[in-house]
Amino acid sequence: MTSRLRVAVLDYGIGNLRSAQKALERVGADAVLTSSAAEVGAADAVVLPGVGAFGACMNALRAVGLEDVAHNAVVSKKPFLGICVGMQMLFDSSEEDAGVSGLGIIPGSVQWLPETVQRPQMQWNQLTITNNDHLFDGLGHHPWMYFVHSLHGVPINSSDTAATVQYGCTVNVAFRRDNVFATQFHPEKSAESGLKLLANFVQQAGAS
Repeated sequence: MTSRLRVAVLDYGIGNLRSAQKALERVGADAVLTSSAAEVGAADAVVLPGVGAFGACMNALRAVGLEDVAHNAVVSKKPFLGICVGMQMLFDSSEEDAGVSGLGIIPGSVQWLPETVQRPQMQWNQLTITNNDHLFDGLGHHPWMYFVHSLHGVPINSSDTAATVQYGCTVNVAFRRDNVFATQFHPEKSAESGLKLLANFVQQAGAS
C-alpha cells in the first residue's frame, strides 16, 4: 500500500488553521499542523494558511520561528501553497500594515481593493485562469471559488499571476512562481472546486 503524501501546515497560532489541514486530509494527504522545523523539512509539501491582518500574521509567524522555515521550504523546491493571508504574506509588503515586511517570495505588494466596491469581498466569484497551471486541471476555465478579503496581491512581474476575478476591477487572486502557488480565495471553503485544487496540489507533491 502506497503511503500518503506528508503535507506540513504551518502552525503559528492564527485563525482556523485546522480547516486547511482537514481539507488536505479529505483529499488524501497526511496533513500535520506543525511549528517544527524538522517536521516541515521532512514533509513532501508545505501549506501556509492565514486569516485576519497581514501584520498580525507576519508577527506571529516570526514569533514562533517559522519565517526561516518557510523560506527554507521554498528554497528546497518542494511544492508550497499560500492561502488567503498566507498568500499575502508571500509578498514584500502590504498597504494594510506598511511597517511590516512580508516574506518577499513573490516580488510585489498587497494593495487595497478599490474604494468603489464593498470591502471585504465576501462571496463566491468566478476565476479567469491566466496561465495553464496544473493546479487548475479538471476545473475548467472559469471555476467558482469563495473569497473573504479586502486586499489583493500585485506582483512586479505580471507573469506571476495565475488567475483573476472581476470585482470593481481586475483583481489578482492566484499566483505561481516556480514551486510556489498561492490563492487569495479559500480552496478549503470552495466546495468541490476547491477540493479538486487541493487534490491537484497533493498530486503535484507526489510527482515532485
